[in-house]
Amino acid sequence: MRSDPIASLLAAPPDLPVVAGLDGLRSLLEEHACAVVTAPPGTGKTTLVPPLVADVLRGRGRDGRVVVTQPRRVAARAAARRLADLLGEEIGHNVGYAVRGERRTGRSTRIEVVTAGLLLRRLQAEPDLPGVAAVVLDEVHERSLDSDLLLALLLDARALRDDLLLVAMSATVDLTVLPHLMGPDGDAPVLDIPSALHPVEERWAPAPPAVARLAEHGVPQAFLAHVTSTALDALAHEDGDLLVFLPGAREVDEVVARLGSSVPDGVDVLALHGRLGAAAQDAALRPCPPGRRRVVVSTNVAESSLTVPGVRVVIDSTLTREPRLDVATGMSGLVTVGAARASGVQRAGRAGREGPGVVVRCCSPVDWARAPQAPTPEILSGDLTSAALELAAWGAPGGGGLAWIDPPAAPALASASATLERLGLTGPSGAPTPVGRAVVAVPAPVREARAMLAAAPGLGLRRAAEATALLTADLRAPGGDLTALARQVRDSCPAWRAEARRLERAADQALRGLPKAVAPQAPATVGAPGHPGGALSPGEAVARVAALARPEWLARRRGPLTGQEAVYATVGGTGLRVPARSALAACEWLAVAAVERAPGSADALVRAAAPVDEELALEVASAWLTETERTVWEGTRLRAQRVRCLGSIILSATPVTPSPQVVSDAVVARCRQEGLDVLPWGEAARLRARMRFLHRVLGDPWPAVDDSSLLARSDEWLRPAAQALGGQRHLDLGRLEVGAALRALLPWPQAAHLDELAPERLEVPSGSRVGLSYDGERPVLAVRVQECFGWAQTPRVAGVPVLLHLLSPARRPVAVTDDLRSFWQGPYQQVRRELRGRYPKHAWPEDPWTAPALRAAPRRG
Repeated sequence: MRSDPIASLLAAPPDLPVVAGLDGLRSLLEEHACAVVTAPPGTGKTTLVPPLVADVLRGRGRDGRVVVTQPRRVAARAAARRLADLLGEEIGHNVGYAVRGERRTGRSTRIEVVTAGLLLRRLQAEPDLPGVAAVVLDEVHERSLDSDLLLALLLDARALRDDLLLVAMSATVDLTVLPHLMGPDGDAPVLDIPSALHPVEERWAPAPPAVARLAEHGVPQAFLAHVTSTALDALAHEDGDLLVFLPGAREVDEVVARLGSSVPDGVDVLALHGRLGAAAQDAALRPCPPGRRRVVVSTNVAESSLTVPGVRVVIDSTLTREPRLDVATGMSGLVTVGAARASGVQRAGRAGREGPGVVVRCCSPVDWARAPQAPTPEILSGDLTSAALELAAWGAPGGGGLAWIDPPAAPALASASATLERLGLTGPSGAPTPVGRAVVAVPAPVREARAMLAAAPGLGLRRAAEATALLTADLRAPGGDLTALARQVRDSCPAWRAEARRLERAADQALRGLPKAVAPQAPATVGAPGHPGGALSPGEAVARVAALARPEWLARRRGPLTGQEAVYATVGGTGLRVPARSALAACEWLAVAAVERAPGSADALVRAAAPVDEELALEVASAWLTETERTVWEGTRLRAQRVRCLGSIILSATPVTPSPQVVSDAVVARCRQEGLDVLPWGEAARLRARMRFLHRVLGDPWPAVDDSSLLARSDEWLRPAAQALGGQRHLDLGRLEVGAALRALLPWPQAAHLDELAPERLEVPSGSRVGLSYDGERPVLAVRVQECFGWAQTPRVAGVPVLLHLLSPARRPVAVTDDLRSFWQGPYQQVRRELRGRYPKHAWPEDPWTAPALRAAPRRG
């Protein structure tokens, strides 16, 4: 009888730190239906815990499969191959794997490594997971959206499968909520396996002051050059292989190209990221041949879920890429940010697995100290559209009643729910529609899956699936141009073709279950006689599917191409940028499929798009098509236009004569925004001052005329005056009769006494009628001294003494008083002495009480 290879492996395991905890874990699993295992990266938990779980199940007489989840496809394949090698078998016997577009398992497979997303789809299809005896959730600390969602649904599914064994594994011990969630009757037992890593020396290599780690357009080339030089320096002075961490595939490829032309003979430079084919990924994970060294340049795929052998030096750019959703604009995409310290610690640990190592961080100690302690979980920052549909299909719209490490972010979940309802995938209650259930069954993101089903009748199912495979595959479009990618991969990428066939089969099955009346509908142009699907090129097909997937990301270029980039406006209102070197920059219209945003940047950088024409854009985004009359101020002139818009994109603007209502709305809106000073007050300012004075002194019914009060009553005075300007093509605000408008607020019949209570002018003893100013707290009369001789009593207005500003013959102030009698008795004599020599032609009598008041100096005889 052939011995059990899994039992043999556990009887003589490889020398890995996790071995010390296997007996303890066995004891826990023999008594409990769940457990949490914490161990640092590189301790071997991914390699040996699943075989232990399978052996425990075999001891109980259960032959169900152990399903192990990984956050990424490359990690799933690598973990399965590593374990199969230890068992001395080919993949597909005791150990297999299943990832998107590829499955290698057999009837005898006891351990199957899958991505979290793939297990999610299985769980939705069969919530009781037939044939599965245990689920091992690996790398839970990474907090991907799929893994968080999967954990919540698995815990809920235990109502159907109380015999399902659950093990969660994490590289950190800070998930204090996890044991409480997993324990059906209390906290789940936790096994902490300490690290046996070698010491890692920490060094710093900040870029020169003039070189930023991050800029508005992403990672600057100068910083990538700094990372390259740091790696070359370490290569020259340290032993062992190098592992260089960069935020994304673009940066990885850039640094690989720079290193490839600079490293000495005997050094291999290899890239490692999700967009590479399986062969290239496997090459980076194999040990280095004897006598050679290598530099592996990787994204965060090598941070915790993969082991890169031979590494003694880690070069950490201290940058990472995270999914983010801007709820205000609805724009989601990857954002390059500074890596959290927890991520940096895990990266550094890769240098200490096989001996003492070195980590060189491309930042200063101050930058490191300012970094966040832990990365933001995707469920709190990313686009939740797919998760919201999964929850709706599970029967828990909004995630209520489920157990979460962190519940979904409420604003993002509300945005996702609105998107699903607008796409026709859920109803008002949140329950999935038939189309929504069909989309859940398609192994693709929500928007792309729906777009494929909608485009299939016009494009043909195969062509629609091929286009969708381009949008969802980890393939880099040259210059971001999806049409160029379509031409490139059609005859040279078997993985893309396999993915297209897989999507085609899934879509065919989903459409068969849909009544024709409720199938998602594509725009008329996609299937119109002038656009037969079979006659479309692959590039045209991917453009149409991309437009259907994200109609709010349809974009039109703003003005001609200038400088380093082209600027686009989207239907949804977000600005986009396309580098001038990309062929896309010459296109007027784009269907955008992927973007990247820099922190603090208002616009996003287009990472993948395809050219479309205006006809298709109008059809796809017809729900955003509007025609309205707009007004634009040019100084005091109002210009009216009839504007046709596709969302935030202006298609045309035609001058029109504004209606009285439009004029009044525009005038009032401008006053509310900029204040009433924009009005041509002129003489009306004096009327307003008189009204303000009467309201302050007498109160009601005299109205308040401060800005807020006038704006609150704009319908009574401002709108009628503004409407009188309507019907003119070239309207000038300077023609508004503000004074006449303001009089509409005067109370009746008290308005008849306005000139009596607050006169514009007062007659003085000389016979002159001098204007009163009401700009201050009290009325002010500025008048020359000679015109006031004989005036004993200070005049009053509405019972308030007037403040007299007595002037010299040159109309310069010489005294201010509200008591003329006191002025004549005292200060006047001092004024007389000072001014009669300066103004000898003017009268300066000793007795101002009896002297005649004079308007001007006496004429010479």
